[in-house]
Amino acid sequence: MERVVITGMGLISPLGNTLEQFWDRLVKGESGISPITSFDTSHFKTKIAGVVHDFDPEARFGRKDARRMDRFSQFALAAAEEAWAHAGLQHDKIDHERLGVYVGSGVGGIQTLMEQGDLLRARGPERISPTLIPMLISNMAAAMISIKLGALGPSMSPVTACSIGNTAIGEAFRLIRYGGADIVIAGGSEAAITEISLASFGNATSLSTRNDEPTQASRPFDGKRDGFVIGEGGGIVILESLSHAQARNARIHGEVIGYGATSDAYHMVATHPEGIGAYQAMKLALREAGLQPTDVDVISAHATSTLVGDRSETQAIKKLFGEDASRIPVTANKSMTGHALGAAGGLEAIALIKSIQEGVIPPTINQEEPDAICDLDYVPNIARKADLNIGISNSFGFGGHNAVIVIRKYE
Repeated sequence: MERVVITGMGLISPLGNTLEQFWDRLVKGESGISPITSFDTSHFKTKIAGVVHDFDPEARFGRKDARRMDRFSQFALAAAEEAWAHAGLQHDKIDHERLGVYVGSGVGGIQTLMEQGDLLRARGPERISPTLIPMLISNMAAAMISIKLGALGPSMSPVTACSIGNTAIGEAFRLIRYGGADIVIAGGSEAAITEISLASFGNATSLSTRNDEPTQASRPFDGKRDGFVIGEGGGIVILESLSHAQARNARIHGEVIGYGATSDAYHMVATHPEGIGAYQAMKLALREAGLQPTDVDVISAHATSTLVGDRSETQAIKKLFGEDASRIPVTANKSMTGHALGAAGGLEAIALIKSIQEGVIPPTINQEEPDAICDLDYVPNIARKADLNIGISNSFGFGGHNAVIVIRKYE
């Protein structure tokens, strides 16, 4: 079996649209949460989000191509191009039939659907764009990347809600491991900060309403948390077989060594209160990696800042790691980015890779009041230097989807 390494990373995020800016702000503990300005929020319970700023799709892709892509596809393609450049890949020196794309989105082109729905009601069916369906469907992010980068190999667009990024990376890892591809572009993208999304999540009482203090609204594991903050963006990694990466003298940033996927089989939106599925996914990922729980140096938590979700993940960690659970630092990137839904796993995988590479654990910000059940080491408020070799990244989604990947420092 092939070893699978990470050779490139690219992202679009509320903390910045370059790897350097994202990592710098993450380590500094800066929040990317801000007021929503793209539509009138005066009648909404929540008025804040993890919004991507300074992103000009027409400057990146040209006006014609930009207008044919929903915002989630634009994020995915931009992040993929950044990752491609970061990996130093050259089109004339790879086998495009051995190049795959595994990129998903949870909601897909909801912004385009809303805009076209308004147009239909206002001006009739003859005004609807013939490209509505291609812009709407969630596989179009993977398709646009395949088209632009000439990927003729396997293409998959997993839809596992908020665990998409890890599902994509994990399935891509296995594809390469068993010889199905040399390179896979993998991750997730989301652009769901829209009126209808905000209204639905708000009516479900899932969102924080700390509108007057946006940078303090996302507070995973904190006793005063009142819900998650919706975010957006794209996170993409380049995975390669070690033999392929070495043959082209690529710089290697880390290694994927395990993947676990399970289902809660419990509820449409609520996580299992005891974290059974999360526990099993972490256990399976470590088993595939050939590791024991004592080998883990850091955990990147799913940690959305909801009451039940944060508690159930803490329970799952305690169940798997036992007495060792209090030793392992647990970091929650969503305290700064908000919850980017289908993009979250890709962004957090990149953060974990950088963390292991640099020996720095980003903090979980807004830790002010302890929760009696959430009592692990969440790296409160200030980044921490540490000697890191093994990290796991957790991603869980509506419907009970759980996906966990294991990253190892490349020596």
